[in-house]
Order: sequence, then C-alpha cells, then structure tokens
Amino acid sequence: MQTPNTLPTGALDGVRVLDLSRVLAGPWCTQTLADLGADVIKVERPGSGDDTRAWGPPYLRDADGNDTSEAAYYLGANRNKRSIAVDIAKPEGQALIRELAGQVDVLVENFKVGDLARYGLDASTLLAANPGLVICSITGFGQTGPYKDRAGYDYAVQGMGGLMSVTGERDDLPGGGPQKVGVAVADLFTGLYATVAILAALRHRDATGQGQVIDMALLDTQVAMLANLGSNYLCTGNAPKRMGNAHQNIVPYQVFASSDGHLILAVGNDSQFAKFAEIAGRPDWAADARFAKNADRVRHRDLLVPEISAVMATRPRNDWLRALESAKVPCGAINNLAEAFADPQVQAREMTVAMEHPLSGTLRLVANPIKLSATPVSYRHAPPLLGQHTGDVLAEAGLSEQQIALLRARGIIG
Repeated sequence: MQTPNTLPTGALDGVRVLDLSRVLAGPWCTQTLADLGADVIKVERPGSGDDTRAWGPPYLRDADGNDTSEAAYYLGANRNKRSIAVDIAKPEGQALIRELAGQVDVLVENFKVGDLARYGLDASTLLAANPGLVICSITGFGQTGPYKDRAGYDYAVQGMGGLMSVTGERDDLPGGGPQKVGVAVADLFTGLYATVAILAALRHRDATGQGQVIDMALLDTQVAMLANLGSNYLCTGNAPKRMGNAHQNIVPYQVFASSDGHLILAVGNDSQFAKFAEIAGRPDWAADARFAKNADRVRHRDLLVPEISAVMATRPRNDWLRALESAKVPCGAINNLAEAFADPQVQAREMTVAMEHPLSGTLRLVANPIKLSATPVSYRHAPPLLGQHTGDVLAEAGLSEQQIALLRARGIIG
C-alpha cells in the first residue's frame, strides 16, 4: 500500500476540482481526475449527502462485522476526494460555493438544466468571476433539444439510445427480448468522456487563459458508444438486432458449451480461424469456400455455428483453452466476480487496492486501470465521510474558525 511519504506527484497535481455531482457519471469523472492527482472537493447535502451513500445493502462493515453508513456503491466512485457538506438552498451556502468556484480550475455538476441558475451558480455568473474556470455539466439529455428538461437515468438511456435493442438473446430464442447491461455503462462512459473533455479544456485554458463550458449528455454518449453497430445502421439503413453472445460482424465470435462448461471463442481473422479449424480436427472448414473468409462465415453462420457447437461439446473446457491459447487463438473462460478477482493476471496487474478507512480499518477497492510510467495514479484518501473535510476546505478558502463555527451552528454547513 502506498503511504503519504511515498506517493508520487500525479499528472494533475495542482489542479483543483469542485464536484457538485452525485450518483455515478459525475463522481466517476471526478474520481478519475482525483486518481490522477487532482484535489477534488466533493460538495454534498448536509445530513444525507450523495444519494448513493444509502444505495445498499451491501454496506461497508466495521471491525465487528456490522453495517456502517457507507454503501459499497458510494465507495466505488468517491476515493481521493474531500467531502464538504454545504446547504446550497440557502444564500450563505450559495455564497460559499461561489467563493470556492473562484478558487478552482474545474467545476463538475449534474443538476437539471437551469437549476443552478436559481442559486446564482450558473455558468455565466461563475465564469464572470473566474474566466479560466472549466465547467462540465452532465445531464441525461444535454442543455438543448426537446428533452433537455427531462431527468435522465442510465437504465432509460440504455433503452432510448438503442443499446437494449442489441443486448440480450435473439428474439426468436428462449429468453429473447430487451436486456440492459449489468453495469451502468451510459453513466460510466459519460464519466470517462467528460474526463477527456475536461483535460482538453484544461489544455486550452493553459494555452489561452480561457475557460469554457462542457455539455455532456448520457443519451449523446449512449448513441456514440454504439460504435460499429451505429456505423452498421448508418451504412445500410438496417437496424441491427439482438444476437445474444454472438458478434454482429465476426464469426465465430461467441460463447460455446464444452463438455463441462462454457468458454468464449473469439476468432478475429481468417488465419486464426484456420488455426482453430486444425485444433478442432476440422481443417476442411478453412478450405470450404463458405467459411474460408470472415465475410462468408458471417453470411453462412447458421450452417457453421451448429457444426462448431457439436465439436466444442466433445472436449472439456480447460482442454480447449490450453490448445487455443497455445495456438494464439483468442479465447477465454467466463468468470464470476470472485473468479475474476482471483485470476492471476488480474492480481499481477494489481487491480485491487487496500486503503485505510475510519469505519472499517482496511477497505478494498477496485483499482484504477490507468498505468502511467512517470506520473502513476495514487490512492491518497479513502472515500470520505459526509462533511469530513468541511472545516479544512473552508479554512483553506480563507474563512476563520469563528466564521466556520457560526455557519455550522446555523446549519449552513455540516
């Protein structure tokens, strides 16, 4: 575990972020910035805080095995931040946020369109006081368009943005029908796109001194991340359908049942298919004009896939995996999360991190996957308790102990 004395200087060391976001897309963005070295100040409602603090069970357990107040959901998106509790519904709280916004480089928020204007925290007001400020607004549908005033949630956006039309088993098979992805991918992708946009805006600010407003929408991101399937539709006018575990454009590229379990076969080119055909004892497949080229395999998948399925069912999973891996044919096991975290490759890549937490002692979190040689990510603060750093942050902003105590007594801060 890294200690404060050994933590490297992050790539974003010196960048200060005021985080008015909650739930997932915004906090995922700001956690990424924080992992890269930014000082992220998370603004929360006194008394309740980020909605996800209560999104459990499961909750973090204390040393005696009892549930604490911290939901695992919240812990997964809020490390390396400092929490302040400020009531922005009150004028004094709004004044505090305006003061802090004048002292930071980036502000991230995911309020409904126009909501912050009611508090005097709209972009034009903040930029007038701090022209170099980068403001990133994250909403369901963006700042323009007929849906801009709607609340947007990942689940609905997966449906509206087309993802659920291509996720799940084929409609003509048992279990077919709309299916969401198991994690909130529209939120997560929006958080990552927002991170990229903020870094670009900071580069521009450093060159010109000019801040700007970033308008990020979950629906925009969901449409963009359709990737090859979106391109398939735009090129042909034909909307792709659900394919279950099969690939729209590559064959064989799906799950197959072995004699004792399932595995993934992901043949990406014709050379790999020829190697697979040899391993399967069917070199004739690679010489068959119907199957030799990927385009032909896609056109004749209904003929080829049943033949492959019959052969795959004759040998154990690990036998297939060893033979395929030896021949460098892409393949893989299908792990549950316990198996995934126990995988020697995952462990070798240090994809979990242990942090000290005041309620539990040690807290295990999923690590950041970014590997930087000169400015690696660091793990400086466990996900903060609600308002844990209110006094420290306001003192840094220039408030006296007496002023902070008075604000606390009046319920403006927590």
